[in-house]
Amino acid sequence: MYIAQQLRKQNIAEYLLYMWQVEDLIRAYGCNLAKLKREYISRFEYSEEDMDELTDWYANLIRMLTQEGCREQGHLQINKILVQDLSELHARLLDSSRFPFYRAEYYKVLPFIVELRKRGSDPNESEVETCLNALYGVMLLRLQKREISPDTQHAINEITTLIGMLSDYYQKDKTEGLEFEE
Repeated sequence: MYIAQQLRKQNIAEYLLYMWQVEDLIRAYGCNLAKLKREYISRFEYSEEDMDELTDWYANLIRMLTQEGCREQGHLQINKILVQDLSELHARLLDSSRFPFYRAEYYKVLPFIVELRKRGSDPNESEVETCLNALYGVMLLRLQKREISPDTQHAINEITTLIGMLSDYYQKDKTEGLEFEE
């Protein structure tokens, strides 16, 4: 919960990837709060008050996963909305002549997006979600200590740059506002 709060303030893409990981963690414990608390939450060394707050946070996420029909797969609506917000910002950045570096990075990443979609990514998901899914997939491979090919690593490096720029623009738009028109 505390990590999520910090990430949401600093880097929206990292926050989303973290939240997707939390969704998967909850699923790994069968959306069972008692089991999650006993086998996972109890490992943290927090005050009793903080442990109660963390347990409540997980309980709310379990409730939301259940209510939204995401106990087996998919993402919470709050996370889907953030992906949509990022996708809309992405489109606005590309449409504006004020962000040539973003557009240049996008065109470096576009062949990778096309390739990911050829390999089975959902053709209905946004380009931003395709990129986030690629980053999440590689994160899972690393957690499993699986090898990542040099070509995949190159693609991930470019995708990371684009998504990092998008996250920075998201934060700037939220704090200062971006000017899209000249």
